[in-house]
Amino acid sequence: MAAALRIDDVALWTAAFLQIIMCSRACESQDTSTFRHAHHEFPVTIKAVVFDAYGTLYDVQSVAAVTEEAFPGYGEIITQIWRIKQLEYTWLRSLMKRYQDFSVVTRDSLAYTLRVLGLEHDGGVFEQIMDKYLHLDLYPDATSALAAMRDRKLAILSNGSTAMLTALVVNSGLDRVLDATISVDSRKIFKPAPEAYTLIESVLGVPRAQVLFVSSNPWDACGAKAFGLNVAWIERVTPEAMALACIENDVVPPLTMFKAIRTQMDELGLQPDYRIRSLSELPALVAAHRT
Repeated sequence: MAAALRIDDVALWTAAFLQIIMCSRACESQDTSTFRHAHHEFPVTIKAVVFDAYGTLYDVQSVAAVTEEAFPGYGEIITQIWRIKQLEYTWLRSLMKRYQDFSVVTRDSLAYTLRVLGLEHDGGVFEQIMDKYLHLDLYPDATSALAAMRDRKLAILSNGSTAMLTALVVNSGLDRVLDATISVDSRKIFKPAPEAYTLIESVLGVPRAQVLFVSSNPWDACGAKAFGLNVAWIERVTPEAMALACIENDVVPPLTMFKAIRTQMDELGLQPDYRIRSLSELPALVAAHRT
């Protein structure tokens, strides 16, 4: 199966791009292992830390084990197309004002994926794959990072449906450390629409200026920043790593293509206040701010 894209024609450009990035990063005086702040000088009062769920606390790539088991040889491409279409459907439904909750979106995007790949399946296999979204793997540093910030209000704001999020949080044990799990269901519109972010203040009672919103999704970080929240973006895939992944392969695997599309900061005229590389860096960032 042809599950990759040729990149021979862009190899020279990618190499030049990588050199520019490395030169720029070499000129930075701050250690890149610590967080960098773009707009704020300390201290800023942070009374609540609010997290995106999918891709931030929970690893959506962990569904690959289930998709590969169900369809050997297709696991990676299923996983990437599924996630790309899942996000696309949230944005399309918001624009069309035809809201259906995230469980419907997730089912529809999986059905699309299996159809375009020509993969026949029965209902049992479909439900087995869907069930993984209720048991996604936490990132290894998620639990300890949240536990280290119990002096602030901690919450999730997610596009996930109420039922999906409730099951996921309980199954992963995060219900023991979170003060609230907030679904966009009550607003019937998905992030990054501003209406979705208004739920933070209405549920937690904390004004946006005193909230730190954390996401690894660039589109979500931009949406939260446009709304007026303090934003920490988890840059798990650096531009250098992205460029190297392209240089070192004659073909681009589906996961690399997904990272190129969905893990690099978007050109929307917005920047996060803080860039960190992992959840483990977050407690130090938060501790530097007033409660």
